[in-house]
Amino acid sequence: MDSSLMNSSSSTVVTRFAPSPTGYLHIGGARTALFNWLYAKGHGGKFLVRIEDTDRERSTEDAVKAIFDGLEWLDLLGDGETVYQYARADRHREVAQQLLETGHAYRDFLTADETGALRDAAKAEGKDFVSPWRDREPTAEDLQKPFTVRFRRPLDQAVIVDDAVQGSVRWESSALDDLVILRSDGAPTYNLAVVVDDHDMGITHVIRGDDHLNNAARQSLIYDALDWTRPTFAHIPLIHGPDGAKLSKRHGAQAVHEYAEMGYLPEAMRNYLARLGWAHGDDELFDDEQAKAWFDFAGINKAPARLDFDKLAHVNAHWIRQADDQRLLDLVTDILASRGQPLDDTGRETVLRTLPLIKDRAKLVPELADQVQFALLANPISFNEKSQAMLQGENLDRLSRLREHLANTADWSVENLEAELKLFAEKEGVGFGKIGPSARAALTGGAPAPDIAKILVAVGRDNSLQRLDDALQQTK
Repeated sequence: MDSSLMNSSSSTVVTRFAPSPTGYLHIGGARTALFNWLYAKGHGGKFLVRIEDTDRERSTEDAVKAIFDGLEWLDLLGDGETVYQYARADRHREVAQQLLETGHAYRDFLTADETGALRDAAKAEGKDFVSPWRDREPTAEDLQKPFTVRFRRPLDQAVIVDDAVQGSVRWESSALDDLVILRSDGAPTYNLAVVVDDHDMGITHVIRGDDHLNNAARQSLIYDALDWTRPTFAHIPLIHGPDGAKLSKRHGAQAVHEYAEMGYLPEAMRNYLARLGWAHGDDELFDDEQAKAWFDFAGINKAPARLDFDKLAHVNAHWIRQADDQRLLDLVTDILASRGQPLDDTGRETVLRTLPLIKDRAKLVPELADQVQFALLANPISFNEKSQAMLQGENLDRLSRLREHLANTADWSVENLEAELKLFAEKEGVGFGKIGPSARAALTGGAPAPDIAKILVAVGRDNSLQRLDDALQQTK
């Protein structure tokens, strides 16, 4: 037995994420990776990645890159080197030979057409298909012909899998067929390769979608035939759309990279995906350390989870508020550059000063790029029609007095400016509703913006006074 991959003691939890590189990293695959990562990390174990690239026609380098780009964005990269299933084909054939030698597999010399005809005949008679080669010894002449290798399942035996999520699941072996484990060209098939790789990698827990539940029965029989310990299986329900139907393109974004491009933060996606089909009481917002400590199989629902974009946006808004401003600056800078609005050092300083004042107003990162625009306007700013209407008559006179009041304000912090604005309103003998709209118009031209004190801090003292001067001058 090749033990080169056996790098874990029997007491160490080892999980794996094993995608097929035939497309992008789907949101469902991302959740599967997350659950495996959380369970391993929460038990002081290892999380491994295996690329199941045995389908050579559909597996592409671009798809492999897309998978790793998604995992890297989510910060779910595996421990140690990635295993590529195709490179282990010789090891899979070695195990198939072992099964042949122990009588747990046999050579089937039927052609594809012959197999199809016999299968149809068996179905018509209400019987299960059984290859006539199951109990026939091939001659030397037969061995010169192409053949597949089939696993010889035990007959009339119950196959029971104690699944950590689904509970005890039972199949009758007669319903499982003698599955092909080596094709006629010698290529190993999925169920054999998975069992061999999971065994050699020391996988203790197989956490995957419940669309693989039937495979657990077939794979369990292979484990038993090889006298290998079965891993703990945990089959999790799939993700459905908001309408309860199977997730599809009509429900919106499916690929992890789409969520990144839409402006979701990876920690928000981890938080939301962990909560999608798993619960820890009523906790909705939690960080990675909490998730690792809390995650268990008992909290996984048996019913399919429903993707809810409103909840995802709520979670993302929370993590935007928690995010480091320098990190958000880099994200916003990239977005603005992609819109043809590159920032110089002064622009970056302005955005960095503005972000803590407006990030509680955004659910997506691109909304931050929208919300900082008022601070980046070049003087003299332009006024939309509504703003021009606010800069007339009595409003303009009061704005002139506000400008002088602010010019005598040294402490340009939000807290102090809020106090000074309140003081000014008291001096004027009016509510702030008589002051705020015209001040906002003069300082932003009508662009979306936060409260006046925050606008003043974001724009800066000198620039704010200049904008007020410009507004007074332009509207005379």
